This record gives sequence, structure tokens and C-alpha cells, in this order.
Amino acid sequence: MDQLINDISALDRAHVFHPSTHAAAFARGELPNRIMTGGEGVYVVDRDGQRSLDAFAGLYCVNVGYGRTEIADAIHEQALQLAYYHTYVGHSNEQIIRLSERIVRRAGMGMSRVYYGLSGSDANETNIKLVWYYNNVLGRPEKKKIISRQRGYHGSGLMTGSLTGLATFHNAFDLPLDRVLHTTCPHYWRHAEPGESERDFSKRLAADLDALIRAEGPETVAAFIGEPVLGTGGIIPPPEGYWEEIQKVLKAHDVLLIADEVVTAFGRTGEYFGSHTYGIEPDIITIAKGVTSAYLPLSGSIIGERVWKVVEEGTDKLGPIGHGWTYSAHPLCAAAANANLDIVEREALTDNAKTTGAYFQARLHETFDDHPMVGEVRGVGLLAALEFVADKAGKTPFDPNLKIGPKVSAAALEGGMIARAMPHGDILGFAPPLVLTRAGADRIVEIAKVAVDRVHASL
Repeated sequence: MDQLINDISALDRAHVFHPSTHAAAFARGELPNRIMTGGEGVYVVDRDGQRSLDAFAGLYCVNVGYGRTEIADAIHEQALQLAYYHTYVGHSNEQIIRLSERIVRRAGMGMSRVYYGLSGSDANETNIKLVWYYNNVLGRPEKKKIISRQRGYHGSGLMTGSLTGLATFHNAFDLPLDRVLHTTCPHYWRHAEPGESERDFSKRLAADLDALIRAEGPETVAAFIGEPVLGTGGIIPPPEGYWEEIQKVLKAHDVLLIADEVVTAFGRTGEYFGSHTYGIEPDIITIAKGVTSAYLPLSGSIIGERVWKVVEEGTDKLGPIGHGWTYSAHPLCAAAANANLDIVEREALTDNAKTTGAYFQARLHETFDDHPMVGEVRGVGLLAALEFVADKAGKTPFDPNLKIGPKVSAAALEGGMIARAMPHGDILGFAPPLVLTRAGADRIVEIAKVAVDRVHASL
């Protein structure tokens, strides 16, 4: 067995191109390669037999937990019946029809149709193309710029990587592309002025957005894209009144709103959609991750009636819309999604994210609010983060070369838990499966406390 493990490890280093990895260090053997072999509930197991509580649900995505045979059975049954057929020129399948109806019904908010892909990145690429198409059909060829936010994450494609407001996704890739603008990051703890309330901070950020749109020319700005809760940028819930104030500006300038719910949809914030949590009324919603709990890849662009009517008008004028993916609305992925959402609804996992999530947030606050190395504890539902600082009073960050976040993450892994060192600052992120129990939440906090104390003692 040891020889087999070593052989597979060597093959991995020799032939697999890993995302978000230091390629040279990995190839040289300076970074570990952990080969995963199984999972059940909130736990995963690797080839060495190490069992870890997955407090990040893969990448915020395994919402119903690991080892759900119901989803595997649904995929198998669909594969026996119809493994694949395309959805071009009006072809369809029963799984995707039923999935689309339930998504639109549960979304509400004037949503109308769903277009499918395989990742959040391709869904947001679709969204931007539709925004440009929308304005071309309406005779507004100059209204094409898209505004995102600093520290927002919207994918790794060309346009979506440009929309992402994190430098690591731009460096050496010739990004961002033209037509993309970035506005202020809505992180109250880090960016508020002395004495500024959350509501006043939100109004200032809305004023920043308004000034940006006016400077560029409202006739050139097509859409604003934002996550209800910033994810990869640090798991940052919006301050009080943020989405209310931002939407006033967008409506004043006739700018479409894309809610990127790749992380927040299907229960993670304690509501079925993050837009429901924060009173967002989007024109387009991006979904992925939780729609199948990652048992198979699936993403979607949920199109609101306002945009859909223009799409119909455009095809009357121009003919069939020139956009498509080979695997759009794949029946196996749709079967996985329907089985997954059956579990979410049957087991009331959205309610669990709200109640167990509230307990989890309270435990994090009582454990870490006064910790000398923790500057902020933040989160909503089953999303949370700890941000580490060298000086608590001054909110002074650590020297990045100390790699405090990665060290805490590594210490947590040694303690039997996976939590993510976020890529922007010294931040430890949590996004456990929505099946988490209170006992599981206690275990996450216990392991995190030991890990944080251990790193703090080493400084």
C-alpha cells in the first residue's frame, strides 16, 4: 500500500496541473499532495487514512455533506435512461425542466428563465454577454462597462477574472480587460472612518459608486455585479443598509444588477438565496456550487423578466441567439441537482443554516472576540471568518511574509479540521456543510482555538 501511495503521489506531481498552487514548489516536492479517497457527512478521508472535519465544504459547495447515496442513485438512474443530449434549438430533458421550474419558483424576485453551464465562471461570462446583448438590442451600443468591487470574486475566465477584484487573479494574465471598473470594498471594520456608523459607511460607498458612474458617464455603464456576501475576498457580510443604498444608485442610472450567488444560494446564509437575506432585487442571479452540492458540475444564470423580454425581442430582430455550451443543461447534472435540492428541502437545511449558523457565530464571537491575535470575527449563517492582526487596537496587519493565515490553517489541519486560509490577508475562513450540527460547530471552534493559540504562542 505504501508503494502504491508513493507511486500515485509521484504521478500526481508529474502530470496534474493544480489550480491556485505554487507549481514549481509542488513539482519539487516542497508542498504536500493530499490524495482524497472518501467522505461521509462533514468528514473527508485521504489515502493515508487521515480523517478531517471539512469546515469549508470543499470550496463552499458540498452543502448536503459527503456520501449522499440519494444523489449517486439519481445520477445512475439518469445515466441509464439518458446520459446526454444537447439543449440547442429547443431540445430539452425532463430533469432540467423540473429543475428550472423549482429554481425560478424558489427565487421569486421576478426571475423568469435559467441558462445552464458548468461553473460559476462560465455563468458570469454568460451574464456579461447577455448584458451587452441587452444593450445592443435596446440601441445603446456604448452602455457596456461593468462595475465590480475590490476584493470581489467572480471567476477565473477573461471577463470574470477581470471582474474579480483580487490582484493574484490578474498578475501576469494581462487582466483586467477594458470595460471593467472596480469600486470600494464594503468592509466596514477595515475601511470605515473614525466614528462612522455602518449606515453612514454604506451611504459613503453608494456615493463612491454614484461618482464613478457619473465620471464614466451613465450612458456607458451597463451593470454592477456583486456577491451578497463577499466570499474569496475574505467572507465579508455587507454593512447595514449597503444593498439598499447601492440599489438606489443603480436604479437612478438604469444599471442592471447581477447578484453573484455562487456561494450564497441554496441556503448558506439562512435563506434560500442571499438576495432574500439582504433585500436584493437583481436582474440576473449567478448560481453554481450548492445547486448540486458539487456532486456534478452545474451552474446557472437566472434571468429576470426585464432582461428576458429584451432577449426575446433580440431574437425576433436578429435570429437565434449566438451563445451556447455543449454541456448546457446536462441531464446527469440536472438529476444530481434535483436530488440535492430534494435533500435541502426535505431536511430543512436552510433552516439549519440559520439556527445552527447563529449558534456557530455566537460560539466564534465568545471564543475569539477578545483574543489578542483576532481583529475581527464576522459571518452570517454558515459562513464565517477570523481576521488576524499584529495589533488589535490599531488593526495593524501582520507582515505578509509571516504567513499567519496559512500557519493557522495548517495547525487546524493537524488538529483534524480543514479551514481555508483566504487569499487576501491573514484570514481563516469557514463554510461547513449545511448538515452541520451544534456538536460539529463546537468541534470546529475547539480546533480553531487550539490552532490560533498555537500560532500566537509561536510569535
